[in-house]
Amino acid sequence: MNQRRDDPNNKTVAENRKARFSYEILDTYEAGIVLHGTEVKSLREGHANIQESYASVEGGEIWLINSYLPEYLQANRFNHEPRRRRKLLLNKREMARMSHSVSREGMTLVPLKIYFNDKGRAKLLLAVGRGKKLHDKRESEKQRDWDREKGRVLRDRG
Repeated sequence: MNQRRDDPNNKTVAENRKARFSYEILDTYEAGIVLHGTEVKSLREGHANIQESYASVEGGEIWLINSYLPEYLQANRFNHEPRRRRKLLLNKREMARMSHSVSREGMTLVPLKIYFNDKGRAKLLLAVGRGKKLHDKRESEKQRDWDREKGRVLRDRG
């Protein structure tokens, strides 16, 4: 698993918090994103939305679909399309593993967050997940409520 969550240099731009509730996350990958100049500037300002986006394997490549990067206002006529498809950069072995997982029943490529790594490059944390059923979502909600209540009790007792 290629995660660097606790690194203070990583600046999170957009996060899909609903994905962990709706999907059972099995594996995560760090992918680069092919961006135009105005898209990078828009990301640096902290504007992005990946709530309704997903990734798709097409022709041996992986694409980020339906992500929203608003236009950079100072770019005038050289702006980008806000909802264009963006190519993801991964190793061949990772792409093969992901495409094999997606070809199995019920697996989906879900973007979890967009952030800048310590070198200043935009990265996407991409997960292979399986959609949760309604009863699994209820169980997750019960567990979250119980953890919250347990924390309150422990905090009050000191």
